Parts: sequence; C-alpha cells; structure tokens
Amino acid sequence: MVIAIDGPAGAGKSSVARAVARELGYTYLDTGAMYRCVALAAQNDGPPAQVAERIAIEVGDRVLLDGRDVTEEIRSPAVSEAASRVAADPGVRAALVAKQQALLAEGDWVAEGRDIALVVAPDAAVKVFLTADPAERARRRATELGADLGQVMREQAVRDERDRSGRRSIDKGAPDAIPLDTTGVSFEEVVAQVVTLAVEAREIGA
Repeated sequence: MVIAIDGPAGAGKSSVARAVARELGYTYLDTGAMYRCVALAAQNDGPPAQVAERIAIEVGDRVLLDGRDVTEEIRSPAVSEAASRVAADPGVRAALVAKQQALLAEGDWVAEGRDIALVVAPDAAVKVFLTADPAERARRRATELGADLGQVMREQAVRDERDRSGRRSIDKGAPDAIPLDTTGVSFEEVVAQVVTLAVEAREIGA
C-alpha cells in the first residue's frame, strides 16, 4: 500500500511521513532527498537531467549517492537552493519519477513530496495534502535550520514561485486528496490523523 503525502515546503511533510511510516511499519520515501542528490551530483558531473538518469540513489535512514553517504551534505542551504532549481527541469523530473515508481511498485510505503499523488503515485491508497500558513511554514523552516526568519521567508517565496512556474502542484493536491491544514495543529495530532486514514484504507482494502 502507498500513502502519498504532498504539500509545499515547510508544511511538515517529511516529519509527518517519517513518523507515519514508523507507526505503521512502512518504508519512508523522501523524494526531496532524491532531488537534492541530483543537485549535489550536478555540481561537477554535467547537465542535471543526464545526471538524474545516471546516478544511483538509495533513500532510507541514510541517503546514499552512488554508494556514498550524503545524508548531511544534501541538507546544506546551497544544495537546498540548487535542488529547487533542478526540480523544475522536466528531464530531471522524468528520470526521478521513473526511479520512484519503480521503488513504490512493491511493498508498503509512505512517500512525500510536492506532487506524489498526482504524478508519482496516482493510484495511492491514501492521499493527503498538508498545508500551512506561509508564515508558519517559514517559522518551522527557520527553526529547523537555525536561520533568520526574514531570510527564510524571502527564499520560501522565491522557491514557491519557481515551483509554480515549473508546473508543480504546491498550492493544491490531487482532487481525491484529503487536505490537512497543519497551522496551529500539533505534530502528534497530524500524524494520528494520517495513521487513522491509512488504517481505515487498509481495512477497506482487506
């Protein structure tokens, strides 16, 4: 079974998806880490689309790029910014979507990203679209990175606009996705809601 969690940066996708996967005993797929790997590799290895097709990415508790642990390296501000740019490249997206779909074809997964339910896993058993007020998203991101809130808000606005122009669905989810606004809602409550949706879907499908 696949649980697809979409939403803009800072909505809580990664933390929620990781916790839901842990609760259910599913495998967590961090698609954003895959784009970060492409951005990192493309710094030295050529056009991002060609890099995306060529590199081997393993995503789990640690992120491996061609066998090298890059878990911390891909979280740097520079790689984060570059990842947003390469994600707008249709060639990169096509290559990574193919890799992601191959992974999701077997087993139980919680996959998170910005268009999982629409593009990567349109047949997912559970589709959730996490949203949050832009100020709340920026505050969470600034806290996570230990960065200046004003700077994070400016970078977030640029990233959101780039994603919209790249035809990524950051403002609304799939038509059959369940919207969850996480503004002012505790992390535990959000996780519990998604777990409940998954359990109900599993029971219906049994």
